[in-house]
Order: sequence, then structure tokens, then C-alpha cells
Amino acid sequence: MAVEALASAEDMVKKSLADVAYERIRDRLLMLDIKPGDLLDDDDLAKDLGVGRTPVREALKRLELDRLVVAYPRRGTFASRVEITDLAFISEIRAQLEPLAASRAARVATESMREQLRAVMKAVESFDTNAASVVETLRLDARVHQGIYAAAANPHLEDILIRYDNLATRIWCMVLDRLPDLSRHVHEHVGLLRAVIDGDEARAAELARSHISGFEHAVREALFAV
Repeated sequence: MAVEALASAEDMVKKSLADVAYERIRDRLLMLDIKPGDLLDDDDLAKDLGVGRTPVREALKRLELDRLVVAYPRRGTFASRVEITDLAFISEIRAQLEPLAASRAARVATESMREQLRAVMKAVESFDTNAASVVETLRLDARVHQGIYAAAANPHLEDILIRYDNLATRIWCMVLDRLPDLSRHVHEHVGLLRAVIDGDEARAAELARSHISGFEHAVREALFAV
């Protein structure tokens, strides 16, 4: 029994370190601190993060499933490239699933979850995009979307949407400094959150769909601006 308890404790520590490595490497990939096409070296990452190579390797396997990195035999693991065609593919999927999540959240969210969304809505209402850093802006955007995904109470839908939201975030980071109306993009989340909180399924779905369409349009304009 003592041996089993020790093994369990070791597994928990191992999982915790792998989770930490995953989250930190993921954030660097999303923010493009690790640029598309960059080689990810196990040893360098382990030293930088202050963990062993095993948690880093586990993290990279998860990130490969998320399509944020790609591994090649005998060559190593690289940050996946961001192609312009990815925007259309990602938006096509999100345009179907984001409204589904928003309408479902409006229908099934618990009062506790709605209260959490109210807190997120207040944060959005008071958010100053001009004074905020890129990291703060992206974290708030993630709070909105992931809060709605969680409120929808479908773990499989939540998992898929988090992955595609992460891929969209990488594309967003490429043009963030070129978006002319970032404040509008951030603050339009207020209406979406309010619809979910109020239980208005149709309105929540409509605003989620409009938000995804607006995101794609804004990114395209920024990418092709002369």
C-alpha cells in the first residue's frame, strides 16, 4: 500500500510538471514568442522552464495533438507554420461550433457559471485596450471564449473549441498591431456574454457567429493591407 501511495504521489508531481510545461510552451507558441518553423529543443526548454526533459516531451506530444507543433523523425520538433489558408479552414469550423457552444451555454449554464461569466463581462466592460499589453488582451479574449465553452457543459465540444481558438490566436497575433479597431473587437464580447447569461439562445448563437465572421474579415484586411 505504501509503495502504491508513493507511486501515486510521484504520478501527480509528474503530471503537474507536464501540465506546467505544456501551458508555458503553449503560451509561447500562441504569442509567437516561439515563431512558426522554430525548432523546439528538449534540453533548452527543460532548462528554461526549470523542469526535466520528460515533462517537456510529454508537453510536446500534447502540443502536437493540438497542431501547434509538428515532429519529424530524426529532425526534431518544430513550431507549426501559420498559413493563410489556415484562417479559412479554422473559421469554417469555428463558425459552426462557436454558435453551438454559445446557444448551449445560454440554455444549460448553471447559476454559478453564469455568475462567473458576469465577472468576465465586467472585466471586458472596464478593459482599456490602449493601455493593455498584448498578453493581457489575449488572456481576456481567452477568458471570454473558454468561459462560454465551459458553461456549455460539453467537454468534447470544449476540447475541440479550445484547440481551434488557440490556432486562431496565433493568426491574430500576427496582425494584432495592424488591427484598426481592436477595442470594438474586444468589447463586442459584452453583448455575447450578456446573451448567454440571460439565457437567450438565438441571440447568443447569432452574436457568436457574427464575432467569428468579423474576426476573419478583420484579419484578412490586416494581412492584405497595402
